[in-house]
Amino acid sequence: MKKLTMISMAAVLSLSLVATGCGKKEETPAPAASAGASAAPAAGGKQVTIKMFQFKVEIADQLGKLVQEYQKLNPNVKIQVDTVGGGADYGAALLAKFNSGDKPDIFNNGGFSDLDKWIDNLEDLSDQPWVGDLVDVAKEPMTKNGKLYGQPLNLEGYGFIYNKDLFAKAGITDLPKTYTQLEAAAKKLQAAGITPFENGYGEWWVLGNHFVNLPFANQKDPNAFIDGLNKGTAKIPGNEVFNSWTKLFDLTLQYGNKNPLQTDYNTQVTDFATGKAAMTQQGNWTQVQITKTNPDLKVGFLPMPISDDATASDKLLVGVPNNWVINKNSAVKDEAKKFLNWLVTSETGKKYITDEFKFIPAFKSIPADEKVLGPLAADIIKYSKDGKTLSWNWFKFPGGEASSKKFGDIMQGYVAKKYTKDQMLDEFQKTWDSLKK
Repeated sequence: MKKLTMISMAAVLSLSLVATGCGKKEETPAPAASAGASAAPAAGGKQVTIKMFQFKVEIADQLGKLVQEYQKLNPNVKIQVDTVGGGADYGAALLAKFNSGDKPDIFNNGGFSDLDKWIDNLEDLSDQPWVGDLVDVAKEPMTKNGKLYGQPLNLEGYGFIYNKDLFAKAGITDLPKTYTQLEAAAKKLQAAGITPFENGYGEWWVLGNHFVNLPFANQKDPNAFIDGLNKGTAKIPGNEVFNSWTKLFDLTLQYGNKNPLQTDYNTQVTDFATGKAAMTQQGNWTQVQITKTNPDLKVGFLPMPISDDATASDKLLVGVPNNWVINKNSAVKDEAKKFLNWLVTSETGKKYITDEFKFIPAFKSIPADEKVLGPLAADIIKYSKDGKTLSWNWFKFPGGEASSKKFGDIMQGYVAKKYTKDQMLDEFQKTWDSLKK
């Protein structure tokens, strides 16, 4: 597998986007109007129903409104949106739909191992008019044997989101870029009566996707390391990067909120937004909820350092969170293609992507207005322009989401002191070995 290439400066300057996805933790169903609004067929047109199954709970309402806009222009088309995400297991729910015969026409796929798992059900989208408009980084996850099978939702990034006012209150003037600097900042915050970290470790994906990605992304060559794990030539126990990463894990626990295993996504983001902690591990997808909870909160991104090498540590983790795919056996796949094309080429679709979804575009022709997207997206774009990014690797894990969930369970066991550090790393290795081909 080729190493995930980050966006070039030129590409980021003209970033463009589609719908996105990295998790959130509330179950918010799509509005009833989008899921079943009746529409009279256009003159001479046949009534068509497109079933859309997606996991981005944070855009459920906005997506429902976008669907209504499309239905106004295409009265012969009805789009039923079913949203399952956050704490729910989207992968299991999708598989259940296929097994029951209630197969969606449009659904989400993360790429890499997830693409391999579902490829027999996916329509080749290589000939679609929007393909030539993609930024380079968005192509790799959904490309196999020269064919493109998915339309990226957007670009996203994550790190430690920090509260600028709380940092100022604690007298922190130089932002931490290394592990030692982060530890010093945590001590200053605690001394000022401020909880340094809000940890949402009740969510498996916060741990099993995003946090465990750090030691993979910080390998000298992440893809080579993953290939070595698959071939048995590399090991997690004893790996220097994993050992360094556990120090950061311990730091977040030592200076974190009480009961992190009882803290879900919604609580995590709400507590952070209301000033109960100075930092939290999350991504720019939280901007909408943060702004809604506390519109005056001043936030930005910090790296998640696992060493004292400032150059290596001062990076954010940027990638494609997910993709829209089309069921190749769908009777309405041509109409589904028309909708996805409209989504990223029409002025209405583009506006929703940036203004309503708050997505960083994965398309060159869709402008990324940092004032509209918010300060978190602005930091992601800046880090990307400067080439200071690390890759997303959990879609490359054997077993896809199954391995991530097991990693998350193991890490929750570590938080609960069920495992020592060495036992946790041993469990990671056992999980990998049990799932690899």
